[in-house]
Amino acid sequence: MNTTYNQSRVQNAWSIWSVIALIICIAIPLIVGAISAFLTKDAMVTFNAMNKPPLAPPSWLFPIAWTIIYVLMGIASFLIYQSSSEEKYMGQIIYIVQLIFNFAWSIIFFNLGAYGFSCVWLAILLIMVIALIMNTAQYSIPAMVMLIPYAVWCCFAMYLNIGVAIMN
Repeated sequence: MNTTYNQSRVQNAWSIWSVIALIICIAIPLIVGAISAFLTKDAMVTFNAMNKPPLAPPSWLFPIAWTIIYVLMGIASFLIYQSSSEEKYMGQIIYIVQLIFNFAWSIIFFNLGAYGFSCVWLAILLIMVIALIMNTAQYSIPAMVMLIPYAVWCCFAMYLNIGVAIMN
């Protein structure tokens, strides 16, 4: 009976550490996004004043969409972290690098107003997101699926970015 109790405690401790790891993995992209938003705090005022291409969503949609995407990214990074595959190490590297590119894009676009350069930056980010999707497909289909909305949103952001670059 004592052995069963100890095994149960170990399983519960592991599940507690898993929950903590999941919370950290979700918090990281949310914090990165929050810092980026803070550094570009007048971004939506700037965006609303720009000439935009057709299908440009209202400014209130961006924080909602990014919050959902960041949570999905966090869950995907947790699944990558939990994987026993050797391929996960490359996935972790790609994830960190793409998160840095994600952070910097809004600063390049909004603070620097470098619309052409931000298109190139976003293209590199999109390539990294696709590489991450391809990497995770090897060992975690759920992680791969959670990253697809991110890739789709980056494609839409590319459309908007190119439109803004041409029209402004």
